[in-house]
Amino acid sequence: MERKVYRSRISVLMMGFILLCFLPALIPMISSGNVLNPVFYILVGSLAFVMLIALGMRCEITDKHLIISTWGTCKVNCPLSQIVSVERSYNMLSSGAFSLKRLSIRSKKGSKYPWMLISPVREQEFLDTLKKYNPDIYVRVENKTEWWRIWDWDL
Repeated sequence: MERKVYRSRISVLMMGFILLCFLPALIPMISSGNVLNPVFYILVGSLAFVMLIALGMRCEITDKHLIISTWGTCKVNCPLSQIVSVERSYNMLSSGAFSLKRLSIRSKKGSKYPWMLISPVREQEFLDTLKKYNPDIYVRVENKTEWWRIWDWDL
């Protein structure tokens, strides 16, 4: 059984936004030398937890299933035969994607997971592998090239 693993793309902008949320609370504590405060440890622990979650998102394709997992805690197992289409999405809903440049995967009606949002790093290879195991999947993924999409920063 062949198994291909794709880690999730991590958006520089999303990481920057998360850091901007934590820094206003952390900077005064660091500058005043108040790092023994329990709130400091809670904030640093929360930031580390978010980073670990971002680094632990994975998509696996076996010969029969698409498996989406986060450090082994959240696991979605979708049969490849149930997948109907894959399209580009910039939907901001919570998902197994730490990027706003996502793929929306739609399944047949009545399946356990009717749609999923993921953002694999090697996107074209991921799509080719999906098509290899299920050639009936409709794929419509366009890469926009406007001037503000610098270095593929997931805008």
